[in-house]
Amino acid sequence: MNRPLRRIAVFCGLLIMALLLRVTWVQFAQGESLASDPDNRRVKIDAFSQPRGDIIVGGEAITGSEATRGSDFRYKRTYRDGPMYAPVTGFFSQTQGATFLEGVHDDFLGGADDRLMGNPLDLLTRERQRGGDVVTTIDPDAQKAAYKGLTDLKAKGAVVALDPRSGRILAMASTPSYDPSAFAGSSTAEAEKFTALDKDKGKPLHNRALRETYPPGSTFKILTAAAALEHGVVGDINAPSKAPAPYRLPLSSDEVGNVVPNSLCDGVSMKTGLQWSCNNVFLDAALKTGKDRMRETAAKFGFNEEQFIPVRSAESSYPKDLDKPQTALTGMGQGSVATTPLQMAMVTGALANDGKLMKPHLVDELRGADLSTVEKTEPEVASQAVSADTAKKVQEMMEYTVTDGTGDKVTIEGVTVGGKPGTAQHGADVRNERPYAWFVSYAKQQDGSSPVAVAVFVDPRDMDISRADIAGGRLGAPIAKSVMEAVLDR
Repeated sequence: MNRPLRRIAVFCGLLIMALLLRVTWVQFAQGESLASDPDNRRVKIDAFSQPRGDIIVGGEAITGSEATRGSDFRYKRTYRDGPMYAPVTGFFSQTQGATFLEGVHDDFLGGADDRLMGNPLDLLTRERQRGGDVVTTIDPDAQKAAYKGLTDLKAKGAVVALDPRSGRILAMASTPSYDPSAFAGSSTAEAEKFTALDKDKGKPLHNRALRETYPPGSTFKILTAAAALEHGVVGDINAPSKAPAPYRLPLSSDEVGNVVPNSLCDGVSMKTGLQWSCNNVFLDAALKTGKDRMRETAAKFGFNEEQFIPVRSAESSYPKDLDKPQTALTGMGQGSVATTPLQMAMVTGALANDGKLMKPHLVDELRGADLSTVEKTEPEVASQAVSADTAKKVQEMMEYTVTDGTGDKVTIEGVTVGGKPGTAQHGADVRNERPYAWFVSYAKQQDGSSPVAVAVFVDPRDMDISRADIAGGRLGAPIAKSVMEAVLDR
């Protein structure tokens, strides 16, 4: 071979080597970033190229896939009872992406998860497999009761119910809601529907059960009681507290009264204080327990950290830097305390479970297209929030509040029920702003165990109701009762 040809051959060889190196770099080093690039249309085409796995509730699919025409995206998502289940499923849209379970388990539902690869060659070819199913812990009857309760009120709000013994989430509703099917495709009309929902002042796309925090009001008194008992500030729930009513905040001339006549609350025991929701008793208990011990107890119930169920929730907050008046106000769930409905269901569930907080979870198992179990969620203890003795004392008070106090509207014949209503002031103009309404409760079986704990949150600002009628016992208790009955009937 003459010299010029040899040089050309060497040059061509170098070009081929450079090309191979570049292809290798793109395939392996940049492959993941290119695959997740929002401008990579091939990835989107692949994602919608086949029917998707389903989200399962009560043994039945609440999602589906239907063929589309005139588009590179061959299939789009469909939803059964979409608004009722939207806080669980989220949405999977050809243009808007994916949220909640649809987003967290996108690869598994879409068939891109390596655990679905049946043939070793599939790992090399990366051929997309049939999507797997996500089996939820949701009880369809409890979910229906929760959603119906909120929609019948025509209220903004949320409900979370869970099994205190295992942490299984049995219901998770949020209103107003939306139908994920309405914008699952890529048409102009569907895009306009999403835009309208996104701009809606009612915030239907927001998951109030998980992603928004609110002052818990008097429902927080069950945690205040637990903290005071656990740290020895209160030893006997029947002993007089000596907390005056009205109660003057420390370092202040401001006094906090009660909804019931102050004479019913002046110096009463913690048990009577919970019965009539006496603010003075719990302001005093929080102040004597102190901000650090209050915060420590709150943290053991799950405050000050995000929860992953596996969908991420907002972090409920018990602040660190509080002065004495602020510390006292947290005792009645006001001041700087903020919580999600999920968090209050966790607090209630842990107390019903003798102080043991189970990690909440929304997914029971992931299963392949052949119905084989790929991953199973096992119950997991998150913490021993308080001792069993403390929890039983709080249970006694909550059950007394139902039989002889402000929680009477959640009574279920033949069933032991504990509960606590609450109203929470909020906003800069608390005198004129309508308060939030809460209700937390649990039901016990004959063996003493509790299969269900519920937290109900109602925002009545857009409701046709007088301010005097806004109370957790009136608005939230009937919903909590119907959810518990649905679980107990099952």
